[in-house]
Amino acid sequence: MSKSVAIIGAGPGGLMAAERLALKGHAVTIFERMPSPARKFLMAGRGGLNITHSEPLALFLKRYGRSEAWLKPALERFSPTDLRNWATDLGIETFVGSSGRVFPRAMKASPLLRAWLARLNGLGVEIRLRHSWRGFDEVRRPLIEGPDGEQAAFAADATLLALGGASWPRLGSDGSWRGPLAEAGVAVASFQPANCGFAVAWSSHMSERFSGVPVKRIALMTGSRRVRGEAVVTRLGIEGGAVYALADSLRDEISRFGKAMLVVDLRPDLTVDELARRLSRSRGSQSLSNHLRKAAALSPVATALLREPKGPFPQTPEALARHIKALPLVLDGAHPIERAISTAGGIALSELDEHFMLRRLPGVFAVGEMLDWEAPTGGYLLQATFSTAVAAAEGVDAYLKP
Repeated sequence: MSKSVAIIGAGPGGLMAAERLALKGHAVTIFERMPSPARKFLMAGRGGLNITHSEPLALFLKRYGRSEAWLKPALERFSPTDLRNWATDLGIETFVGSSGRVFPRAMKASPLLRAWLARLNGLGVEIRLRHSWRGFDEVRRPLIEGPDGEQAAFAADATLLALGGASWPRLGSDGSWRGPLAEAGVAVASFQPANCGFAVAWSSHMSERFSGVPVKRIALMTGSRRVRGEAVVTRLGIEGGAVYALADSLRDEISRFGKAMLVVDLRPDLTVDELARRLSRSRGSQSLSNHLRKAAALSPVATALLREPKGPFPQTPEALARHIKALPLVLDGAHPIERAISTAGGIALSELDEHFMLRRLPGVFAVGEMLDWEAPTGGYLLQATFSTAVAAAEGVDAYLKP
């Protein structure tokens, strides 16, 4: 017998759960407070929609850090291969980029979303826009406020929450759902910026001349962690893929000590000795910048970075080589959540059972970035959102069975 399921949030997690539940024969209604669905999903696809990653699953799982064991069953149940097959079934061809990341052939999110919404419409899924969730009534029915400001309980046999974290609030994910869940006694960890940039007290020359300039083919280190990739200098600090991959460690260090040390290796492919040999070549009448460009293949932005740390500039080839290989940058703080790609924090994982149902609210499930896990960019965020949605939909179906 068909059951009624309310899904709160029309982002990728909500849409995926809706599809799975509709395929199982349930009557699904999605409530979305924004005027259109999946706004953050569309924004993420503007520069090329990175839906997942092609690396082996064992390595893929490691990217989730302390949440690896908790997320593993969901990621194995709906893997990166499953996600690519799902996209193919929608008529969206994918390809693997040079970095191993997986993209739709068209690179954009909009064709995928259009095909997806058409499928949901064909399955009878109803999407009610400009409808906001305001909590639950005494029998755990979701309270929905419509565009006219009127509030009413929706008669659902189960509810799935897919409201996102707290980054990019103008696109719908503002974390305001914490209030109703806190009233129900659900533990929610404070939100923190993830996949974010960090503040650096640049010189005026650095911030004005090199803002927006990428620093390519570098390695970044903090503590015992080392990541290769690239970063981007901003007017207020530094961001980019390699920085995002270390954001949790940097954020923890700032929380403990007020600042964090990020060490930059500007030539990770060379040893100190090899670099020193190259730098020992005669400069002649060349400027130092030209000498570094020719002998060490350093870009203008990399050369400018070498001058940022306070203190005497290295004078010998050996000291300069060590400086290039271990350039210290002091980070004064993380950029605010509003500028972050994603957030850490959310519903404590201990609040959920193995089916993603809230222990304190039987019949209520939660997925995606609402939950207290984080991952770097590279396809890991979207993949885990899709995977938790599939797992939770299976949990809802099991809950609704007699």
